Amino acid sequence: MALLLGMRWCDARKLHGGLAGLFALGLVCGAQAQTALSAVTPPDHHLTLSALFSGTNKPATANVIWRIFRDRARADGSHPLIATSHAAQPTLSLPDGNYVVHLAYGLASALRDVDFTHGDQQLTLTLKAGALKLHCTLGGSAIAPANLAISIYAATPTNPEARLLMDHGAPDKLIGLPEGHYHVVSTYLDTLAANNGAAGHGTGHKGLPTNSVVSADLVVHSGTLTTATLPHQAATITLKLVNVPGGGGLANTTFAILTPGGDVIREVIGAFPKLVLAAGTYDAIARNNGKTYESTIKVDAGIDRDIEILATKGQ
Repeated sequence: MALLLGMRWCDARKLHGGLAGLFALGLVCGAQAQTALSAVTPPDHHLTLSALFSGTNKPATANVIWRIFRDRARADGSHPLIATSHAAQPTLSLPDGNYVVHLAYGLASALRDVDFTHGDQQLTLTLKAGALKLHCTLGGSAIAPANLAISIYAATPTNPEARLLMDHGAPDKLIGLPEGHYHVVSTYLDTLAANNGAAGHGTGHKGLPTNSVVSADLVVHSGTLTTATLPHQAATITLKLVNVPGGGGLANTTFAILTPGGDVIREVIGAFPKLVLAAGTYDAIARNNGKTYESTIKVDAGIDRDIEILATKGQ
């Protein structure tokens, strides 16, 4: 516009009477530009969202995430994310256009295309989903989340091994799931393993998985909270290789814990290493200074104690 005015400077002076006419021409041109800009910028409209559980009149009032995407994908196939909300019933301001509305409720979700070119709209999505809450105990007391690894599998008639959906579920938290059958597994984690010379590898959790494992088959119904208690039967034991009962543990001792059938459960190293074991009877093998010592040990649920192996009959 500035270039156009410069090119017509002489004409503007003649037609509009000098500087006053030129100033008036600038106002007219500015007004025309604003009118043209308004004509190409569509006004925002309001989209109000809500969710209901299928088969019920129950609204989803928490633990939801709304995401609004452009319906037209980028060159890489992804859709631009326009807005996100954690509110149960958000009202979003959006310009005219076509969008994809995605609703997440834990591992359950719903999707809807929206033609947002006809003013304000209200949209209700239906979730065929419920919630699961797991309470894990040891000796009647709740287990700290750091000592648990909870896995959730989708159970289907055509897949006897089930399909892993989640391997980091938290106890005493609502987990949104599609309606259906599930197999849940709670594994007690030994958080002392990193400090007592445990041999073996973890699974990405802070603790080492123990043999204290509790599982259950559960059904989740739409709009319903399913709860279950998974009781662990385990204890923390301290191993010692001693020359006499009540004596000090011998340093640099390697311990191996085996099932009666000979399967190795854990290996630890030290004078008095600690480890968590499920309740039961085990064979313990201690190796020190080139000699091997064997003993049968018993672990009682919820009873933490020291277990001594006498270094009197080494091989």
